[in-house]
Amino acid sequence: MKLIAAMAATLLFMACSSKEAPEAAPTVTVQVATAQSGPIQQIVTSDATIFPKDEAAIVPQINAPIKKLYVERGSRVHAGERLAEFDDQALQGAYAENQGGYQQAQAAYQAASQSAQQQVNLAKQQLTAAQKLYDDRQSLLKQGAVSQKDVEDARIALTQAQNQYEAAQKQYDLESAQGQLYAAKGRVTSAEAQLNYSKIVSPIDGVVTDSPYYAGETPPAGSPILTVMDLSQIIAKAHIAQDQAARLKAGDPATITAIGAAKPLKGSVTLVSPALDPNSTTVEVWVQAPNPGDELKPGANANVQIVAQTAPHAIVIPAAALLTATDGSTSVFTIGAGNKPKQQDVKVGIRSGDDVQITDGLSAGDRVVTTGAYDLANEDPDVLAKTTLQVATPKPAGGDDSN
Repeated sequence: MKLIAAMAATLLFMACSSKEAPEAAPTVTVQVATAQSGPIQQIVTSDATIFPKDEAAIVPQINAPIKKLYVERGSRVHAGERLAEFDDQALQGAYAENQGGYQQAQAAYQAASQSAQQQVNLAKQQLTAAQKLYDDRQSLLKQGAVSQKDVEDARIALTQAQNQYEAAQKQYDLESAQGQLYAAKGRVTSAEAQLNYSKIVSPIDGVVTDSPYYAGETPPAGSPILTVMDLSQIIAKAHIAQDQAARLKAGDPATITAIGAAKPLKGSVTLVSPALDPNSTTVEVWVQAPNPGDELKPGANANVQIVAQTAPHAIVIPAAALLTATDGSTSVFTIGAGNKPKQQDVKVGIRSGDDVQITDGLSAGDRVVTTGAYDLANEDPDVLAKTTLQVATPKPAGGDDSN
């Protein structure tokens, strides 16, 4: 009996042992970050080329030898300052000749005007006398003191006087003399302009960056003899993709970084081209900045960073915590009570490097899963509901570790 009882007890124990033990809840080790409240900026970065604020390639208007150069490459000049002078002997002679022609035309016009005026005055006097004679004889005819023939003779004399007066007025038309006078004046003005072209002055403040000719040389027509650039400010011209350029506008703060500058130059956007570059289908954007000491040189390569948008008080998390579904919706995993994961839908604002702004769905202080979030999103929902998170060293949104 004892043997039978022992065997029964053994069988009962084995039966109990054969029942499955309750499945332990899975534990997943993740890294988390804390949603921070602070500023975030959307930065557009692009390569660029440096250009001067203003540039003047000075092409002479006359073809003559260079008489004297007052500046050389590297000279600082001001607007209106004389830079060079051409040989002007031939131009001086042409000006004097045309000035003499103008004076002759003036004298001819004045003489013609005086002569014509005298003829008009004389004809008017004769007309007045003839009119008075005609009126007097008509009055005497009524009194019987003169004959009808005397009146008729006076009428004929009056008609002749009127015709002479009208002819004198027509002769007073001085259009021909005026035309000659104006033509002579035009020639003087042209000769004076040519003479002034012999003296080259700077149209802008700046630095002489090119001076390819020497005194005594005659530059080819259309060739600049001097180039002046205003380097007090520089313009970095960048070609930016359409989607990024659409966020930019004139006035946006920016910085320019280039070899040769001790530190980035602070400036702003001055132009966002309204048209696409036909070759690259990009948008040309200009960033202008002061250039103290002429540090940056035209033609140099540079990098521009433009602040397209700023949110001074934003909820910021690492971009690694953000999950994007195939339909474009975004979410994160937060850590709830008992270290349970919870998938939370969020709306995204500014993206800046490794950080992203959350405009809806999170509050400052919420903890979100970074490393491990993708694995949690692919878990079976039933398993995920039982999962407990083991948190590694938390990482705040700014990149500083915190517990």
